[in-house]
Amino acid sequence: MSTEKHTGRAAAAVGTAAAALLTSLAPAPALAQEQERAAAKPTVVLVHGAFADASGWMETASRLRHQGFEVRAVANPLRGLDYDTAYLEGMLKGVKGPKILVGHSYGGAVITNAAAEIPDVKALVYVAAFAPDQGETLGGLLEQHPDPGVPPLPQQALQFARPDGSTGTEVMLDPAKFAEAFAADVPAKTAALMAASQRPIAAEAFGQPAKQAAWKTIPSWALVAKKDHAIAPSLERFMAKRADAHITEVNSSHAVMVSHPHVVADVINRAYRATR
Repeated sequence: MSTEKHTGRAAAAVGTAAAALLTSLAPAPALAQEQERAAAKPTVVLVHGAFADASGWMETASRLRHQGFEVRAVANPLRGLDYDTAYLEGMLKGVKGPKILVGHSYGGAVITNAAAEIPDVKALVYVAAFAPDQGETLGGLLEQHPDPGVPPLPQQALQFARPDGSTGTEVMLDPAKFAEAFAADVPAKTAALMAASQRPIAAEAFGQPAKQAAWKTIPSWALVAKKDHAIAPSLERFMAKRADAHITEVNSSHAVMVSHPHVVADVINRAYRATR
């Protein structure tokens, strides 16, 4: 056999072996899909609180989407903790894959109550929010942790007729005093629109006890608004420390997701990086 033929056959054999090796090292389609899913970021679920709606998350959601997160801004019904928890649980069961739940104000109580029944919640993020323990009511927390530096909320009670003929009560904030109580560091025009479009909350929401405390088993992060006039910063701090949350503080009004969306997005990113 000539040297040229021997060399050609050897090269062909080496090429065949190399191709076989590359084929064996390449991930199977199912494995590749699994790796792609594992690399995907969780869905961030944003839950607003009382006297607000999902539009308050607009700037935060925009930043998160730009960073590659899927985002859901929930229209919280504000009909009471039991009702709203059931609503959020149903919504979360339809969101595939890992999730980070973010609650503002009363929305913090809703995610605390709902997350315990959802196995793929990776983190809880409290944004100037309630984080009640099992058996606690929001009204009880406010009474037990008064702060002389935080004036009473300028609430207005509204009566309405239910379909069964009974009477219900909702609570909203006096539009003329909304900015001072809720959004003192938000531009005046924006605060006025927020006051006009605020959604009332059922009065019973403040008296229904939490049935779960998901922060006991799920890692949590908390953003304390140091100039909050809706929930006392000292109460936010107390609940965050009790939950062993990673705490960030910011000089903000209660509407921190409107006035400091970059800070809110940053805290959510920290929760993601720590739990991925």
